[in-house]
Amino acid sequence: MVSSPNQDTQGSAARKPVAQIRYELLTLGDELLLGLTANSHLTFIGAQLGRRGVMLGRNVTITDEADVIVAQFRESWARADVVITTGGLGPTCDDRTREAIAAVLGQKLVRDEGIVQSIADRFSRLGRKMTDNNLKQADRFEGGEVMINGNGTAPGLWVEQDGKVLVMLPGPPNELHPMFLEQVVPRLAERGLLLDREAFVQLRTAGVGESMLETRLQPIFERYGDALSVAFCAHQGAVDCRVSSPSGRLNYEELAAIARECGALLGEDLMCYGHDSLAKVVSDLLREQEMKLALAETATGGMLANAFTGVHGACKFFAGGVVCYSNDAKMQLLDVPECLLKQHSAVSDECAVALATGAAETLGADYAMAVTGFAGPCTGTMQHPVGT
Repeated sequence: MVSSPNQDTQGSAARKPVAQIRYELLTLGDELLLGLTANSHLTFIGAQLGRRGVMLGRNVTITDEADVIVAQFRESWARADVVITTGGLGPTCDDRTREAIAAVLGQKLVRDEGIVQSIADRFSRLGRKMTDNNLKQADRFEGGEVMINGNGTAPGLWVEQDGKVLVMLPGPPNELHPMFLEQVVPRLAERGLLLDREAFVQLRTAGVGESMLETRLQPIFERYGDALSVAFCAHQGAVDCRVSSPSGRLNYEELAAIARECGALLGEDLMCYGHDSLAKVVSDLLREQEMKLALAETATGGMLANAFTGVHGACKFFAGGVVCYSNDAKMQLLDVPECLLKQHSAVSDECAVALATGAAETLGADYAMAVTGFAGPCTGTMQHPVGT
């Protein structure tokens, strides 16, 4: 299924410093331009490249029309060192990316019988009949390579030509993400087109605002002058601080030491080093202690439980959650006393404690968290506005 690799990237792109290598991303699909699907590929691929020292030079979202694909790819191929495309590799008539780009590159498409068998096997496992239009997904570039798709039928495609690299990825995120992380990033790093490690050291904080974070850490940063680059990024409930040295005057070990000094200064406001979510950090602590967590939610409607069940191996630390929106549900499911609700209301510290207690006892957990509040838009009071 894999042809011999073309080593044309040993030319211009591979000889440049990574930060100077130009990447362009073409996201294809009418559904993106119609607003039916969010362009999450830009967010994901841009973030992964950024971690390895590359900033996307450009992202262009285009329709599924063949002439549009040809025109835009020709332009991007002329100006970029690496071009990544997403979408348009599937079995239907509007999946035209493979054929359009083959025409620009002057590459012949050949049917790979190994891919045909792989697609047929997948349909067989699912107990479905494979229709003939699926066979077009087995067409690959004669002078290119195939990247196995473990979660779908359309493989990714890799071409090295004219001192450049073309990476073609399927559109569904559950297929694209693992393919990019497990196959594309290692290949690009091996060819010197990405750093083989992250380009910065990141501290993720919680409980401190962006401006205060900078104020607290500035005395440390000032000692390194312009050899150190610092960037802040605020998310919901967290603020990241990235330290790097684009000039190369500080090596990775020195950056890690600076980050550790910042972490020691921040104390409990430091969530983690790296990119873990707060749910992931909490889950790791629970696993270390062999403890379980229960949740009681009202206004968040199960979103907190979703955050924890999204962490790999949640069954080891997550006992379960209860969404008890109405007062009747609070009383029936978690034994919250009616008198407490009448005296203090459902949006109160007292109710939150009762919900957490009930969740821990009902679900047999060691720890419990409860969320109660006004989700809005028509609720809330002067004392407890929407969002509290």
